[in-house]
Amino acid sequence: MEMIKTNSFELAVVTAGNPSSERLMLCLPGRLDTKDYAHIKSHMNFFADKGFFTVSFDPPGTWESGGDISLYTTPNYLTAINEIIAHFGNKPTVALGHSRGGTMALLAGVNNEYVTHMIAVMSHWGPSGKPETNEAVHISHRDLPPGTERTAEQKEFRLPMSYFDDLADYSGLDACAKPKLFFAGTEDVLVTLDDVQEMFDSSAEPKQLIKINSEHDYRLHPEVIDEVNKKAEEFLSAE
Repeated sequence: MEMIKTNSFELAVVTAGNPSSERLMLCLPGRLDTKDYAHIKSHMNFFADKGFFTVSFDPPGTWESGGDISLYTTPNYLTAINEIIAHFGNKPTVALGHSRGGTMALLAGVNNEYVTHMIAVMSHWGPSGKPETNEAVHISHRDLPPGTERTAEQKEFRLPMSYFDDLADYSGLDACAKPKLFFAGTEDVLVTLDDVQEMFDSSAEPKQLIKINSEHDYRLHPEVIDEVNKKAEEFLSAE
């Protein structure tokens, strides 16, 4: 892990592969997840072996990145993605992410000219649903890395409810002609098959939808991680 200071943030970054590679892949964690989870590391190592320079980072205000949780917003996450792409030389970039990270991969593809392909694993298009509460914060807990099992000790996040008042612009997926790969989990109750299908139907060609037998947290299942790697490789190789 290294700390990288971009124009806006101090980000905790991990990399794999040859920095001189002509292609970059970003592996983007889901909401309040970390770069150090097993599925992120697997995607990074798999595609580093395929010739990509792969990068992941903890979004602003989370885990090992600088700042407090108030920095964790969708616009800031997108800015961090853009600044990381610039930091590593504005190379042709594949954006791959899980859950909210997949949404960010799609947003990056719509908004950043250097993103050539988008891969969204069990994601939906649009803001996170706002919890029904009168509290000022939404308390969330995450398993400790590597995240291959549910951990008794967990990291707590006190996410401001303002996070759910999303100011991001989610237009453009219906007009974005970059290749898109969507994964849907047949056992996913957080982002359902219908959620992914709706996003897929409203997206511009070229696009592909793959259904996998998995719950939302596929980091718990090595065989599903391997399936995502192989199907993503097939998708990229077809281009």
